[in-house]
Amino acid sequence: VLLFGTLMYYAELGMDSGFESILLGCWWSIVTVTTVGYGGSVAVILGIVILALPMTVIVSKFNESYGAEKRKAEKKTLAKIRARAGMLEDGSTDNGGTV
Repeated sequence: VLLFGTLMYYAELGMDSGFESILLGCWWSIVTVTTVGYGGSVAVILGIVILALPMTVIVSKFNESYGAEKRKAEKKTLAKIRARAGMLEDGSTDNGGTV
């Protein structure tokens, strides 16, 4: 944001474009990156990449963590069901050796 805001300020320096400061250039960059409001430019493409890549990593890690927690819960539930049914870990029943 700061890089593109500064570049835009200096690119428009001396023209009556509304970029009166680097801060206004940063504002333009934020608006462009988040809303794609000023048409296609390098800032838009890089902004989308910069916003999209971290989201894919975050979602991927969330799915991994959620899957691990879900498997733990399923194992715990299965162990409770087996305990209630009188089954051991190997699948045999514990009936004291009687048939």
